[in-house]
Amino acid sequence: MAPQREWFEKNYYEVLGVPESAPHKDITKAYRKLARQYHPDANPGNNAAEERFKDISAAYDVLGDEAKRKEYDEVRRLGPMGGGFGGPGGAGGPGGFRFDVGGADLGDLLGNMFGGGGGGQGRGRGARAGSGVGPQRGADLEASLTLDFVDAAHGITTSLHLTTDAQCSTCNGSGAKPGSAVNTCGVCRGRGAVDDNQGFFAFSSPCRACNGNGAIIESPCGTCRGSGVEKRPREVKVRIPAGVTDGQRIRLKERGGPGRKGGPAGDLFVECRVRPHAVFGRDGDNLTVRLPVTFGELALGSEVEVPTLEGQRVVLRLKAGTQTGSRHRIKGRGIENGKHHGDLIVTVDVVVPKHLTDAERTALEALEGASQSSPREALFEAMGSTSQGGSSR
Repeated sequence: MAPQREWFEKNYYEVLGVPESAPHKDITKAYRKLARQYHPDANPGNNAAEERFKDISAAYDVLGDEAKRKEYDEVRRLGPMGGGFGGPGGAGGPGGFRFDVGGADLGDLLGNMFGGGGGGQGRGRGARAGSGVGPQRGADLEASLTLDFVDAAHGITTSLHLTTDAQCSTCNGSGAKPGSAVNTCGVCRGRGAVDDNQGFFAFSSPCRACNGNGAIIESPCGTCRGSGVEKRPREVKVRIPAGVTDGQRIRLKERGGPGRKGGPAGDLFVECRVRPHAVFGRDGDNLTVRLPVTFGELALGSEVEVPTLEGQRVVLRLKAGTQTGSRHRIKGRGIENGKHHGDLIVTVDVVVPKHLTDAERTALEALEGASQSSPREALFEAMGSTSQGGSSR
């Protein structure tokens, strides 16, 4: 591990807010807390928070690694002018230091904390943040997809039409005009970085001659102007799993922005929007439906048909005396998400007719006349009164 120039300038313990004697678990705990607080996803457009996040990441990159931390502590103890440390083969001869101003990737740890991405711009393993040296992972992209309720419940394969960065179709991503040569940079000899020897120390920085690419393009591609990418429409096939919910994000690995300098493509995150259904609702993997019934069907008991999402009908048996507003479960008629099959929850609602025929009116009057009790008796008894006041009976 080669120390970096900023090791002499920054106290990483102060950046993370931990003492120099802090154990590894306390350093990791402090980093995670600060990373969540200052992560670009949590502070969109806040440049100060972004810079703070970079400092926190750089500090944990060193202090979170036991070998780097030991070397950092030794460098800080001896100072820039200290001698007698380092490893063979470094610049300046045996015992010399070689400094690399590129940063190391923290994608693995941040990916676990934030679900990948990093604000839509990721880096692949081995890429150096901000140095322009080495392969660079493509940007993570986001898209939205509106689904019908039934398609979301059953799953569907569909297409997304995007206009995004893609590998240049003219130069196949090389950045050079077809038929022209791409020459290895004579200054850095293809490394993409150069060393600045200063006696005992040697500092490494991106090569200015090739802008850290390691190659010189004599005749840039006219389509992408040497960048290797171009904006163009493309179609992406998307498999939406059964049971997807409104607002759920689906990750399509390496279907995002193209990588640079041989790096992998980023990911595509698809946010699903589900239209409401005219009949059914949803509670987790259960479907819900409100079923209109008559007073007689509840009072006498009956068998009533209930619609299902598949367009079929199932029979629900209601016991005599079933109350309006009661909920009834039909097993296995909900949403199947591959791991679990939900149920259909039926709520029965008595429908009171607004207009009665003469026959219906006569029948209801006969029912009322035959009734021996009032549904309000228990209410007045609970109040300690036997009088029904303004009762209509």
